[in-house]
Amino acid sequence: MDWGKLPDVGAIALLTCAFASVARRGFTAASGLWLLGWLLIELHFTAFLFYNEPGWAGTFASFIGLAALVWAGVVFMWACVPYRRRQSSRAMAGILLGTNTLYLALLVYAPSGSWVLLPASLLLGLLPLALSLANMPRFSHPLRWALVSLYCGLTAFLVAEQNQPGGGDLALNAIFFTVYFGCTIHFFFSYRRATTGGLITIAGFLAWASVFVAGPSISAFFPHLHPEDEVWNLPKYVVAVGMILLLLEKQIEHNKYLALHDELTGLPNRRLFQDRLTGALERAHRTGRQVALLLVDLDRFKQVNDTVGHHIGDLLLKRAGEVFLGRIRRSDTVARTGGDEFSIILEEPTCREDAESVGLSLIQLLNEPFNLEGHAVQVGASVGIAVYPEDATNAEALCIAADRSMYSDKNAARSIAKGFEPAPAPFGRTFPAIEKHRTFQPH
Repeated sequence: MDWGKLPDVGAIALLTCAFASVARRGFTAASGLWLLGWLLIELHFTAFLFYNEPGWAGTFASFIGLAALVWAGVVFMWACVPYRRRQSSRAMAGILLGTNTLYLALLVYAPSGSWVLLPASLLLGLLPLALSLANMPRFSHPLRWALVSLYCGLTAFLVAEQNQPGGGDLALNAIFFTVYFGCTIHFFFSYRRATTGGLITIAGFLAWASVFVAGPSISAFFPHLHPEDEVWNLPKYVVAVGMILLLLEKQIEHNKYLALHDELTGLPNRRLFQDRLTGALERAHRTGRQVALLLVDLDRFKQVNDTVGHHIGDLLLKRAGEVFLGRIRRSDTVARTGGDEFSIILEEPTCREDAESVGLSLIQLLNEPFNLEGHAVQVGASVGIAVYPEDATNAEALCIAADRSMYSDKNAARSIAKGFEPAPAPFGRTFPAIEKHRTFQPH
């Protein structure tokens, strides 16, 4: 047993545990694949504890150690593929794992200079190329072609060098360089934004790939230099630290998102709504334009919760948010500012008539029944409208004016439902279109 590898086994085990602890708080498919990759790196170091064992045990340990290092690199690459769920992407991952494993097995078990290495090296490049060409009419991506180019280059190198003296070691280093330089490209594509974790991870993978060039170069040109084995393992620890930082950065970003967005609907919450309303009023003040604020309160929402359950009520809120987003412009804002209350900020060139038109269309849309998991749910809506600067000149006053308008609309609806004369519309004039399209049910 090579006890010199034991510190690396322990260090990678501790880093893997730390990585798993961080990943557990915000587990995703990508972080799960990263964790699998580090477990394979741990297998790599563990197997090399026994590579000096005599006979088949040492040979098998060497194969497992080499294969685990390649498997980890392929897993790291696949975790960064944005089209990972496509069938062709899964086939590509299977091809890379299969062809790399086959070539490594032949290097370890076949006699030196065996002819079977030639077809195996051709498969490394030709199979990914054939798969990409076969799927090109349906799907093509620069990342896939970068990977295919890398493996075609690897095939050309192996064909040229595998029968040369020391070709086995060169072949091993070429395979590892290809895999981890591929990781560098994939992580650069996915995390090229300037974050500390992204930069450290990309630099770590680049250094990891460079190890397999620097090692043979030092042996060839500086034979008297003998760097310690730990020097070659440093990039692994750099990558591990970078990945942990990436996970922490994602969690911080997610927490910031949750602080400003409603967890159920994904819409801006009251805090972000207030910021956007203040900004909208400042822009309107500078340009002399108007801003309209719509407060929408769902009618009979409590009745939905009481009759079909809170789960259907949650689905109703999500569907209502989708309805609002589908009706407004991208420059406008929809926020969930209460249990069943939504606020809409209409910017750009707008006027009271535009706001009333939007309010009427929302009432019409919400009067249509929603099919939620087999339940036909029908709710109405009360809409209050306030326009800056006609109704108010600051955010707080505008919210109060819209809230009063909304409750006036709700009271008018109740009057109609009880058979009384309609109350004055919240806009200071009658609004028969709303009365025509509103559907009422007893509360």
